[in-house]
Amino acid sequence: MKRLLFVVMMVAMSQLLVFCQSATATTGSSLVLIETPYGEIKIRLYDETPLHRDNFLKLVNQGFYDDLLFHRVINEFMIQGGDPQSRDAAPSARLGAGDPGYKIDAEIIYPQLFHKKGALAAARQGDQGNPQKRSSGSQFYIVHGKVFSPEELEQMESAMTDRQYQMLMMRYMEPFRQRFMELQQAGDREGFQALMQKISEDAAAEAEAMPSFQFSDAQREAYTTIGGTPQLDGEYTVFGEVVEGLDVIDQIAAVETGLMDRPVKDVKMKIKLIKE
Repeated sequence: MKRLLFVVMMVAMSQLLVFCQSATATTGSSLVLIETPYGEIKIRLYDETPLHRDNFLKLVNQGFYDDLLFHRVINEFMIQGGDPQSRDAAPSARLGAGDPGYKIDAEIIYPQLFHKKGALAAARQGDQGNPQKRSSGSQFYIVHGKVFSPEELEQMESAMTDRQYQMLMMRYMEPFRQRFMELQQAGDREGFQALMQKISEDAAAEAEAMPSFQFSDAQREAYTTIGGTPQLDGEYTVFGEVVEGLDVIDQIAAVETGLMDRPVKDVKMKIKLIKE
């Protein structure tokens, strides 16, 4: 544990220096149908995420999504759409920044709702400008993902455990940010190391009690069979899942893409409510 703390402390310290220098849901009765040039995708919205469910249904009923594009497609990762600026967008247009003018509070229910293949999730801005992980008011993505071996998942668990310790150390270091900058500017290496040692000792008890990261049985089963994107778990709001049309997602994910992962040939959508 001491060596692990030392390694994590070094990683966290390097990040600080850079800064100074610069369970599957089974409930849900609302069904929507996404019509695409490659076929139809039927999606069930989760009742566990009512803010996202109700907002999505509102936009669908308004016809908001009709003729918008899947403007960002990455094979073995996801297909993303819902940018209102994508309607009738020129081939050279940069897309991905549009929204209806509001955001939605995060409803991250993890590990119950996770990024298996076919999961519907809300896109959002990154943590730096959005630490609350609030969702875009309209942009969403559907997971394509890949199948992982048990060994790959074990490696990810180890990496996530290291990340948990790293985040812990960053939390303990945060109150001393100004002091670290002063020590760095003064070239006081001994003072810098002494402060890091004190922080690591203060964090030791909480680090010892912190459990290692582990995927749930449901996650492990999904990620080793149908696949997904486990690296996104706990970071974005998952609010639905595909119940029919995974093959359509495969086809869209395989299209030729150009700048900013936009399909060379537009992939338009039309979404309608089929059961509320």
